[in-house]
Amino acid sequence: MKFYEVVWEIFNQCSNNQMRDVLFDEVELDDPEDYVKKKFKGKEVSYEKEILEDGTVIFHIDASGIKERCTFTEI
Repeated sequence: MKFYEVVWEIFNQCSNNQMRDVLFDEVELDDPEDYVKKKFKGKEVSYEKEILEDGTVIFHIDASGIKERCTFTEI
């Protein structure tokens, strides 16, 4: 298992509000993708997985029309 810092961003749908909710957590995981799947279990969701050169894993998520981003950085 690896330890990750997780940054979860939920983008605001209001056109006049550019703020977003940002949540931070530290977790121990085998697979970040499994973490995302469990978080949205039973909901209508699609995502794209991006892996950066430094090993950071980013999920660009559409959860019932709400845009979210989840970034996993190994610590």
